[in-house]
Amino acid sequence: MLLEQTPLSGVVILTPQRFGDARGFFSESWNQQRMAAQGLEYNFVQDNHSMSAEVGTVRGLHFQAPPHAQDKLIRCGQGALFDVAVDIRKGSPTYGQGFGVELSAENGRQLLVPAGFLHGFITRQPHTEIIYKCTDYYAPDCDGAVAWDSCGVNWGHDVARDGAVILSDKDAAAPRLADFDSPFVWKG
Repeated sequence: MLLEQTPLSGVVILTPQRFGDARGFFSESWNQQRMAAQGLEYNFVQDNHSMSAEVGTVRGLHFQAPPHAQDKLIRCGQGALFDVAVDIRKGSPTYGQGFGVELSAENGRQLLVPAGFLHGFITRQPHTEIIYKCTDYYAPDCDGAVAWDSCGVNWGHDVARDGAVILSDKDAAAPRLADFDSPFVWKG
């Protein structure tokens, strides 16, 4: 497994090795024992899977607040998406900064997004599927969002060129980062 550090401390790109032949490929997307040996110790308890039919669908930027904050390991099962993490840990030297990476069924990359970061994505291909592991169960009372276009992230989507993005009602009504009071604190 290839691990790449990003400019945001704790956000890591993981690229599993693929073993292929005429039938396709095999890949080990997570191995708790091997990852712990590399300093990545996570106890994932829930897997989520969603499909977005249209190109330009944005889901996010989402978080789950303490006491049910979630670390997430995200991958693309079909199609392609641009995956984003934004630091929302009060006092962090990278507070409000985002990082994005292309995840696709073809490249096999995964993004590890720790608690204290917003997470979201925009689809690049129709019928894109995202699959992700979480370290805590979904807790509706801890669920939150920040406006996808309020963090200075270059999503690679030009509304004039590519058309309007597709948002849920929840995401369309999310507060802007400047108006958001984060429940997370950086611990240095």
